[in-house]
Amino acid sequence: MSKIVKTLTIAGSDSSGGAGIQADLKTFQEYGTYGFSALTTIVTMDPDNGWHHHVYPVNPELVAEQLKTVFAGGPVDALKTGMLGSPEIVQVAEQAIKSNRQGNVVIDPVMVCKGEDEVLNPESAEAIRELLLPLATVITPNLFEAGVLSGIGKITTLDEMKEAAAIIQRQGAKTVVIKGGKALGGDKAVDLFYDGAGYTVFETDKIEPAHNHGAGCTFAAAITAGLATGLEAREAARKAKDFVTAAIRAGYAFNEYVGPVFHGGYRLNR
Repeated sequence: MSKIVKTLTIAGSDSSGGAGIQADLKTFQEYGTYGFSALTTIVTMDPDNGWHHHVYPVNPELVAEQLKTVFAGGPVDALKTGMLGSPEIVQVAEQAIKSNRQGNVVIDPVMVCKGEDEVLNPESAEAIRELLLPLATVITPNLFEAGVLSGIGKITTLDEMKEAAAIIQRQGAKTVVIKGGKALGGDKAVDLFYDGAGYTVFETDKIEPAHNHGAGCTFAAAITAGLATGLEAREAARKAKDFVTAAIRAGYAFNEYVGPVFHGGYRLNR
């Protein structure tokens, strides 16, 4: 039997199944890896109130106990963080990564929920910048998160994406992938890779209708699984771009508010 490749997500739950820990585990499975999880937050979406989100962080001690369970088998081949929910949970994640000498760390610095535009917890955002960013093999902010981490603010052009990526990389991340996606103007869905030496732009035609709920989580999880299976960061990001594009193309309208990606799209070519 070939070696089992192990991946871990430290993230929140999305009961609609498109994003969060559910998206991560589906993506890990699609890549042929064995997925572990540590649940940090529970998110609900209220269909009677415009799909408004409610976020309930898990007790940090319980997060730590979950991670102790996972790491009882030693370090995994790669891990990612997603929504963490509180500075204390960020600290738990940092301690687990350091104490287990974990490599291949993907930090998805989730600061907002889809459809929301306020930072969930400014103190958590600052803790991610200080504690997790320097541990990142790859960090995968979207445009909003890249603007916060870099201090640039609102990002609207590829040149501003490049400026933000350079600032974030200088803060300690080995490589930066800014998820521009459909949010950047024009007819292309654009993501930017930067490793301190050069930029690589990944772009595809925008897909309409764009059933893209969970695209950011899925993209970061695909990079994680790519690293776990031996890809270098740039190639992991390149394959993740293809994977998430197929997932968006295969997505569907769940209700009037949200259309999730379909994580089997790449495999099934749906």
